[in-house]
Amino acid sequence: MGRPAGRKDLLRLNPWDARRERRSRSRPFRLGSARRTACYDATFGRASHPLARVSDMLETATEPAVDFELTAEQRAVRDAARDFARKAIDPIVEEIDEAQRFPLDEFRQAGELGFLGIIIPEEYGGAGMGYIEYALVISELAQVDPSVGLSVAAHNSLCTNHIYKFGTEEHRRKWVVPLASGEKIGAWSLTEPGAGSDAAGTRSRAEKVDGGWLLNGAKTFTTHGSVGDLCVVFAVTDPDRPRHQNVSAFVLEKGMDGFRPGKKENKLGTRASDTAEVIMENCLVPEDHLLGERGEGFAQALEILDGGRISIAALGLGIAKGAFETALAYSKEREQFGRPISSFQAIQFHLAEMSTRIAAAEALIMAAALEIDDSRPVTRLAAEAKLYAGETAVFCSDLGVQIHGGYGFIKDYRAEKFFRDCKICTIGEGTSEIQRLVIARQLLRG
Repeated sequence: MGRPAGRKDLLRLNPWDARRERRSRSRPFRLGSARRTACYDATFGRASHPLARVSDMLETATEPAVDFELTAEQRAVRDAARDFARKAIDPIVEEIDEAQRFPLDEFRQAGELGFLGIIIPEEYGGAGMGYIEYALVISELAQVDPSVGLSVAAHNSLCTNHIYKFGTEEHRRKWVVPLASGEKIGAWSLTEPGAGSDAAGTRSRAEKVDGGWLLNGAKTFTTHGSVGDLCVVFAVTDPDRPRHQNVSAFVLEKGMDGFRPGKKENKLGTRASDTAEVIMENCLVPEDHLLGERGEGFAQALEILDGGRISIAALGLGIAKGAFETALAYSKEREQFGRPISSFQAIQFHLAEMSTRIAAAEALIMAAALEIDDSRPVTRLAAEAKLYAGETAVFCSDLGVQIHGGYGFIKDYRAEKFFRDCKICTIGEGTSEIQRLVIARQLLRG
């Protein structure tokens, strides 16, 4: 496998250029610095007198209020992902879905293009980009096959990003570099049979012993649980401490004694994205495989999930767009009563509602991506984006089947697959109910 594409390589190949200084001159949703702060404060409740501040800024600012255009570099990223999805993924979608086969070769190709380390700096083998570019890539992949979009999202946001954020320099060199290139596949195991939305209810245990930690327990619903080379696993290290302070995160490697995949799940949707149990039975994990400090695993997970929710929002956006585009095309071709069904007001209203919700979801996602790229608190906005985009995916996929009628109920049409795939967006990385809880808590904190 060749060296993964970095920023200069991507500029030459695609062409891409993710230099942050160039992005900062022309980014989507970019406001003039003073005006942007005031407008965001007014929108998200962080200004004591937001209307007065916005009014003052509007009188003095000379820059355009909002630029909704992507930069040339961001358009190139989007187009590269679209080209890859259509040429490499589209021809195999039905086959890998039916067989529940993880597309390993195509996943490696995504790594060579830089898609598996988008948000990782170049010095660690990544593309050195931000969440705006990341959301664009996930959305484009999901429009063709949400399974691939989900796998790329989990690999980037969860496993690779967790090790990058909380690992040592040695961890980054040892694990982040091969993950960002696609040489290794990453997994992230938080959920357990008895600890889903209540993630702090983890029962897996890590006992301190000579030479490291002895892990015992089982995790469920792990993306890449049976195909992954590395897995970030959460386990209780301090059972006597408060439950939000007693969990630690470890890196486990494929082939470790006592660490193995369990049952591979037979899923409703996103069937080509591997999902399985992972099991630890007296698994001895070296001391230096601990990520960050002992007892801070739960806090780490919450921070990682902020970024992960943006990627799942982008997944939902891609599914919604895919369902919409297939429904729109079908409505123009399908004739009933002597004319295309797109000429009927009932169908037109469906299409209009789908389009409107997609536009709103995209605005939320890009706003959240910009906030996290600027290192601003994003917990509430990420939850809002994930909630709305996930439910938009379900809404659009449902109407997509309805517009297709009977043909939407058979596998010859992609509408059926979007309908099955969309539901993960309201469940994975926090259900819609949990997103509402997160949003409400952020609001009530003031």
